[in-house]
Amino acid sequence: MKFIKKIDIFVFKAYSLLFVGTFFICLFIFLMQFMWRYVDELIGKGLTLDVLAHFFYYASLTLIPMSLPLAILLASLITFGNLGERFELLSMKAAGIPLVRILQPIIIFNILLCIGSFYFQNITGPEAQKKFYTLIYSMKQKSPELEIPEGIFYSEIPGYNIFVEKKGKENGMLYGVMIYSTTDGYEDAQIVLADSAELKTTADEKHLMLTMYAGERFRNMQAQGNMMARANVPYMRETFIQETDLIPFDNNFNMMDANVFSGSAQTKNLREIETGLDSLAHKSDSIGRSLFAYLQNTTYRRKVNIASQDSAKIARQTLNFDTLYSQLTVSQQQSILRNAMQKSTVATNEYEFRGLISKDIDQSTRTHWVEWHKKFTLSLACLFFFFIGAPLGAIIRKGGLGVPVVISVTIFIFYYIINVSGEKMAKSGEWVPWFGEWLSSMVLCPIGIFLTYKANKDSAVFNIEAYINVIRKILGLRISRHIARKEVIIHDPDYPVVKTELMALSQEWQAYAQKSRLRLPPNYLHIFFHNIDDHEVISLSRKMENLITILSNSRDAAILDALNKLPIVSTHAHTRPFHNYKWNMVLGIIFPVGIFFYFRIWRYRLRLYKDIQQIKKYSAFIAERIKKISEIE
Repeated sequence: MKFIKKIDIFVFKAYSLLFVGTFFICLFIFLMQFMWRYVDELIGKGLTLDVLAHFFYYASLTLIPMSLPLAILLASLITFGNLGERFELLSMKAAGIPLVRILQPIIIFNILLCIGSFYFQNITGPEAQKKFYTLIYSMKQKSPELEIPEGIFYSEIPGYNIFVEKKGKENGMLYGVMIYSTTDGYEDAQIVLADSAELKTTADEKHLMLTMYAGERFRNMQAQGNMMARANVPYMRETFIQETDLIPFDNNFNMMDANVFSGSAQTKNLREIETGLDSLAHKSDSIGRSLFAYLQNTTYRRKVNIASQDSAKIARQTLNFDTLYSQLTVSQQQSILRNAMQKSTVATNEYEFRGLISKDIDQSTRTHWVEWHKKFTLSLACLFFFFIGAPLGAIIRKGGLGVPVVISVTIFIFYYIINVSGEKMAKSGEWVPWFGEWLSSMVLCPIGIFLTYKANKDSAVFNIEAYINVIRKILGLRISRHIARKEVIIHDPDYPVVKTELMALSQEWQAYAQKSRLRLPPNYLHIFFHNIDDHEVISLSRKMENLITILSNSRDAAILDALNKLPIVSTHAHTRPFHNYKWNMVLGIIFPVGIFFYFRIWRYRLRLYKDIQQIKKYSAFIAERIKKISEIE
């Protein structure tokens, strides 16, 4: 136990408790979503509690492999978000423990979960799928409970349409009953009108006993002889005071044989899938060989009994079939066309039938391969989601059920869309099965590696300010100054010295603007083919920033306001597009692209000219303000 540290126990305990809770929550959510697909088979069938319990039990077993990845993602996000929010993760890193070492016990736990998920999908999952499909099919076959509504025709009893005008709430009697029966066929339909009726189920629940009072029965009599005599056959009319009909209606729940679904790919383990693929390949080869033999003997090979010299003579001749056809009589031409049409129809039907068989085999083969790969991808998804959730939680440092739930659901929906789309493409044959099933893993794996690397290096992946700065740089936008008045100032600025340096700097800026001719178009060759920095602008900008730093210790609000209006000068934007000389050459050679960057550089030169004018304006204002301060003192 020397290898297990207290920190491992602490991290594992924090993760495992959350994992258990999130797993059952995710399983419940998936189960509720899954139940809506089969709500029609559950409602109105009078299913007993043990049948419903079996339904939810087998449905839960089939949903465990899908619930595990989401539970791992959510638990890892919340766990490391809580550790980051409470600065516990920061304390561990400050103690010299890297993030990968902190994740070590949970990595081992999730590897065991991956192995367990694979074992479950290969051993328990197929059997659960088989029993679940058997149960669903049996529930579909069960007859619905008898709940005859008022005022509409009820057709849930096979062969009967029953209309009830009113139902007695106290005694359960039916009043104003009309029954349309087709149990003997549509040609021998019966119509029964009754003043009242009573409907009960027999003791064995396999028949309905319908007792009708004060009614009439109308029925077409069977016609004898040919069909022409049927129109003259009268109908039978029967009046009764009380009559009882026994209607077959099995209201019991009968479980069908589970072996019916043993051929489905979802109910097989890896060995059974591989055996099924071998059988499908053998069957496909047999169909291909038989089709080849059929085409070889029927379409592509004809035996003609002629002498060799005659065949050589025919081969040297050029036969005009239109001429031969026109020499035939009309009856012979019709016979030839009729025979050709008959042969083409037979051949088309034969090819379509064989094509359907081949298509079914190909579809079944793709489904088997998809299920084979799915057992691996769903297992590895647990590990991939952990390496996404844990680093993400360490980066965002937000615990609880707010931000982690939103992020985890968004990531899982993204994964689910890719996974379902790939599986659909693989089953339809548009993509190969391995690519369609492994597409989601190929997307998740680089994301997990990237986030783990960034979290281990403490990189600010979600630093919005950094992304805003990049966007501003691309669009040519600048950051404004935000110099606030300081509460405590140790050294006040030496105003006379600062005033002299500020005015000298302003004159240097003016001299640079006149010398550089910033308002004129720049030289195209200098922009793209001369990798030279503008050192004078760099030096002037550095001097100005030093003076601004000194003046930021001023107590005068007007000076601070003027400092905020001084621009932040871009020292390289007006010289060339990139720092890399080769990239600039490529842009200069590609003339249309170069023209775009050429006008962009000109825009930066004009902006620099305006910045210099602004520097001159506010430098003069600050100098005047310093003069007033000196006079007051």
